[in-house]
Amino acid sequence: MVLWRAYQRALAAHPWKVQVLTAGSLMGLGDIISQQLVERRGLREHQTGRTLIMISLGCGFVGPVVGGWYKVLDRIIPGTTKVDALKKMLLDQGAFAPCFLGCFLPLVGTLSGLSAQDNWAKLQRDYPDALITNYYVGCCPVCCCCLELLPILEGTSALSLPYSTDFILQ
Repeated sequence: MVLWRAYQRALAAHPWKVQVLTAGSLMGLGDIISQQLVERRGLREHQTGRTLIMISLGCGFVGPVVGGWYKVLDRIIPGTTKVDALKKMLLDQGAFAPCFLGCFLPLVGTLSGLSAQDNWAKLQRDYPDALITNYYVGCCPVCCCCLELLPILEGTSALSLPYSTDFILQ
């Protein structure tokens, strides 16, 4: 709790800097977890350059772009109600996510040393799957929160409805 409170104080005092550093840290940690737990590279085979690229992307692109977008989104749709949150999610996933991925994927390719031609081919190949995965990951938490907004018949479990997260994840 002490670390969390310190983080919250730093975020309140320096929101932009903390968001950028948080994005870089999370992306770097995500790459370390990917290399060590998913790919099982071990410490000797760990690609430090790849981790540094992810940290750089987090600090230099993801943090500033996403942080800026959320400021714009709060201006476009002010408010904190559940309906406002749903509107923000729809705008975020419908307008921002496709553009963001269209910029993020080629940037990763460029920083990884791909030629323009290879980068374009990789974008064409990976973009649809990345966008679909984004929709699963980006929309599911909101859909879980919105279950209570659904009119449920008395005695019916929300998780048995076709709008439950089980349906969305399949």
